[in-house]
Amino acid sequence: MSNVTTITKTAQTYAKDLAERVVWTFLTAAGAVALAAGPGDMFSASLWETVGAAGIAAVGSLLKGLFAKVVGEKNSASTASGV
Repeated sequence: MSNVTTITKTAQTYAKDLAERVVWTFLTAAGAVALAAGPGDMFSASLWETVGAAGIAAVGSLLKGLFAKVVGEKNSASTASGV
């Protein structure tokens, strides 16, 4: 029974790690695009273009985290060893 508990805790740890990375990637990308399009005046982007760009970055983070599950530690969304 302890193996099932360990597997469940490992899966929960991985899911929390990956979810946090995806959310923070989305928020960081949205802020960066909004700053560049707004006060930075680097380019013109609407609210929905900003959200779309942030969503693309978040999906990239999600895919990277899923890939890390295959090549890295099983309970981490990082590809770095020991994380």
